Amino acid sequence: MSATKLHVGHGVGTITLNESDNRNALSETLISSLNQHLRVCVDDDRIRVVVVTNAGRVFCAGADLRARRAAAPGESPGSQAMVDVMMRIRTCPKPTIGRIDGHCAGGGVGLAAAFDISVARADVTFGFTEVRLGVAPAIISVVCLPKMRTADAQELMLRGNRFDAAEAVRVGLINHCVANEEFDDRVAEIADDLSRGGPEALSATKDLMARVPTLSINDAFEEMGRLSSALFDSEEALAGMAAFLEKRPAPWVPPAAT
Repeated sequence: MSATKLHVGHGVGTITLNESDNRNALSETLISSLNQHLRVCVDDDRIRVVVVTNAGRVFCAGADLRARRAAAPGESPGSQAMVDVMMRIRTCPKPTIGRIDGHCAGGGVGLAAAFDISVARADVTFGFTEVRLGVAPAIISVVCLPKMRTADAQELMLRGNRFDAAEAVRVGLINHCVANEEFDDRVAEIADDLSRGGPEALSATKDLMARVPTLSINDAFEEMGRLSSALFDSEEALAGMAAFLEKRPAPWVPPAAT
């Protein structure tokens, strides 16, 4: 059985974490499989949007504690692989959606926070449980802290308690907490909206969201002015504006989204 599964349809690549017997813990096998399927999604021109979800009742339980306990002193199984997969998610040129269909702990919270947009069922719980194991939320802090108010991060990371999906939305870790009966429709609605954006435009938008906060205001306006001009002159923009004026779908919109 593959640690993750990939299904492609209607412009969406859906990766399913598929080690439910191990609560989709971040084993080296699961991380490697997830990384491989993310690479496939980036390289496959049929895929416009990447969705990551789970089999079983747990989205991701965090570190594979059995593997960690069995590791020799000085070994850190999965740490670099986890860094690699987080970087691949954050730098993916295509929009990513976390379809959080089960509980999240530790590194699972980090995954949920790493996606561009995450949607969780209302009955899902989250928790920065690392401190209760004698470790710290080190790697995932890189993606979680920029989204959180400092006071919320201090309380949740230090207490290590469980909190519900509504609280995860309030503190900025995820975007939506949705009733079970509305869950699939909300994910599909978001994926449909994302598939209507131009591929180059979406990639540029993701880049600028990471880039602009690092620049001075003068440099930001100068660099973004050049980017705006280049994008308006692109073939993609010319096709998109023509489609808008002619009241027809843009050429990149998958048939199911028309």
